[in-house]
Amino acid sequence: MSKSQRMAPELAAIEIHGMTRSSFLLRGALATGAALGTGGVGGFVSSALAKGGGDVEIVNFALTLEYLEAAFYKKGLSLGLSSDTKTFAEEFGKDESQHVDALTGTVRQLGGKPAPMPTFSFPVTDEASFMKLAQTLEDTGVSAYNGAAPSIQSKEVLTAAGSIVQIEGRHAGIIRLLNGVEPAPDAFDKTLSQGQVLAAVKPLIKS
Repeated sequence: MSKSQRMAPELAAIEIHGMTRSSFLLRGALATGAALGTGGVGGFVSSALAKGGGDVEIVNFALTLEYLEAAFYKKGLSLGLSSDTKTFAEEFGKDESQHVDALTGTVRQLGGKPAPMPTFSFPVTDEASFMKLAQTLEDTGVSAYNGAAPSIQSKEVLTAAGSIVQIEGRHAGIIRLLNGVEPAPDAFDKTLSQGQVLAAVKPLIKS
């Protein structure tokens, strides 16, 4: 796949060290975003989760995504951000940590074992690279939650996921405004078919 086709190449530079099913799915989602842009992530997630595992697997995938985002904002606070950027990084980081706590509790309520937190490495060295990746990660998170929703069986889990994705969408809008980008350029999120997504991402996924 040519460089020009990698619509979010910064996602490919994120390292995730963990061998659980949820960390593998997250690596696949990021690979999809790197290859096709965030619009392709939902299709990949839908296809991966449709193969079984139930609500525990879905919530553990969401938990691993929230681990990633919480760790990202914590990393951002070590970069010497400007006052305004630091404020939103602190607030968004607190939101993501609360999502981690809520999803951990949900997995236990479902009788499952919460996925362990992987270790992450982010390709950010300054405020500019942090803000660019923040926008991409939040857009990716929204797409991932939308992709997971059709596979959720429990109404309670679906309600919880819906309340989280609304906050992720607001994060994405605020970051886009700070980056000088249209916060809602389309009336509907663009998606790709599962076939398009899987054909493009298959060569990029490694265990």
